[in-house]
Amino acid sequence: MSGPEGTTPEGISERSGKTISDAKMRDLSGGNLKGAALMSLGMAAFVGNVTFMKLVSFELSLFQAIFLRGCFAAVVLGCFALYRRELFVKVSGKDAKVLSIRIVGEIGASLCYFMALFNMPIANVTAILQALPLVITLGAAIFFGETVGWRRYGGIALGFVGILIIVQPGTDGFSVYSLWALASMFSVAIRDLATRRFSSGLPSLFVAFATMVCVTLVSGLLSPTMEWKPISLNTVGLLAGAAVFIMLVHITLIRAMRVGEVAFVTPFRYTVMVWAIALGYFIFDETPDNATLIGCSLLILTGIYSFWRERKVKQKSLATKSV
Repeated sequence: MSGPEGTTPEGISERSGKTISDAKMRDLSGGNLKGAALMSLGMAAFVGNVTFMKLVSFELSLFQAIFLRGCFAAVVLGCFALYRRELFVKVSGKDAKVLSIRIVGEIGASLCYFMALFNMPIANVTAILQALPLVITLGAAIFFGETVGWRRYGGIALGFVGILIIVQPGTDGFSVYSLWALASMFSVAIRDLATRRFSSGLPSLFVAFATMVCVTLVSGLLSPTMEWKPISLNTVGLLAGAAVFIMLVHITLIRAMRVGEVAFVTPFRYTVMVWAIALGYFIFDETPDNATLIGCSLLILTGIYSFWRERKVKQKSLATKSV
């Protein structure tokens, strides 16, 4: 995770009274604001990609749609990376391992998410993914040894209650495709946790291109398992639009996780629900049920609390070290 960490918003140690340099505070604030803007843009692009792909789902099979979208995106990303001289880079052994893990996470996230999306309303699928920040917090504690107190563990537990409210297991409202959305959420957590372990010298464009190529190849290998349907000119346009949006998603989210503090930037993921509900209603005439809205609200509140608590813990830790 890049960007300066462990400073108070005011730039002053609570106990020592030592002031952090103005330049460092500007770097911190600027990185956080930039990260928040990138995260919000990435969420808008994510829903744009999802909307186009759901429209495509009425004409194409799952793996065919993912493969064709990936072909568009990989070509454009590759050309852009070549132009920026970020296509052919030397990858260290550590970064190679992290990249492999991130790619596996992205493959699982893409395939599982679109399996759910092609069979469920946009808002319902997106609501389940709002547990992601909580899962990332839990994953960081388990795998990276980050400190998580009982309050945040309590918030995580409450967040999983929100998931149960959305999924509604054992009721008439339960859909087996909710399990695909859950699998996608855990895969995204793996992807994002891996992103935090990259060295600062590995270009984001290269990471996005390598990931897109691998997702495209896997979906291409799986495409013969489903019927390959005729492609209309309108569908080509939708796939091209989805490709543009997914490129923005990759680039903005990778940069957002690397320029700002995770505790500050990640809550801006929740802006995705505004777009998901609005586009689902106006384009697909989909209205989320009460269980989805209640569960999603619970997830968002617990997620915001978790990040607020993380920030407070870091401030306290800095104050103790400054004595």
